[in-house]
Amino acid sequence: MWKFYDRIINQIPDDLDACIDYIHVGPMWTIVTAGKYAGIAVTVNEQNKQIPDMNHLLHMPLKEAAAFCKSWDFIKASFGTAALNAYVNSPENTAARICKNDTNGFDDYRKLAAGKKVGIVGHFINLERFLLDSDVYVLERRPEPGDYPDPACEYILPEMDYTFITGSAFINKTLPRLIHLSKYPIIIGPSFPMSSLLFQYGVQELNGYMPLTITAKNAPAIGSGQIHFSRFGKKVKIKSPCKRYDDISFRHAKL
Repeated sequence: MWKFYDRIINQIPDDLDACIDYIHVGPMWTIVTAGKYAGIAVTVNEQNKQIPDMNHLLHMPLKEAAAFCKSWDFIKASFGTAALNAYVNSPENTAARICKNDTNGFDDYRKLAAGKKVGIVGHFINLERFLLDSDVYVLERRPEPGDYPDPACEYILPEMDYTFITGSAFINKTLPRLIHLSKYPIIIGPSFPMSSLLFQYGVQELNGYMPLTITAKNAPAIGSGQIHFSRFGKKVKIKSPCKRYDDISFRHAKL
């Protein structure tokens, strides 16, 4: 199962001259910088633990820091994912693959999923407002009225025509299984690496975030939610080169 993570981590070159020079673990977002690279991931702290001092991880090579995304301590995994995203989601590795001439992404999904069954793993209120013509099933770890608890993914997702998966599933290690269960998985949010390797596992679209001007100066305000991260980067969409689900010859590549 770790092969899924290791393949993405190994996209960072061993000889990359970039070390962690700043870490901020906020109540909402975790941010790291390493030279010209900056990355963000949601802070997963389900037990509301006190945020530890992570300055002992400063000066660590970026690739070594990214490996913390495999940690079962989700605060450390948030740090590792932010480090991984700093490289994988950087303009030099992402810009050339962005879909061109996209209109409002959520409006595109409304048209795509009209009359279909749609699973949403994690609440995306803005997205849900667009899916008025779809039969929507929301699955949540902390379900609200009308939601399904996340164990229901095993039963519900295989029946869905489309599934939108929160990027935080990369941090809590549920993403590989969620992809495997889904007919047409779309990963959404700023918290996952927009690696083309995900297409080899059946992902159809990556709707994520490319940091541009996140720095140590604005990180605390972003991490606390005082300033929205979107002001310091670009929401981007990258589509699988496979046109249809049936075209994926290596569907559910070995994890």
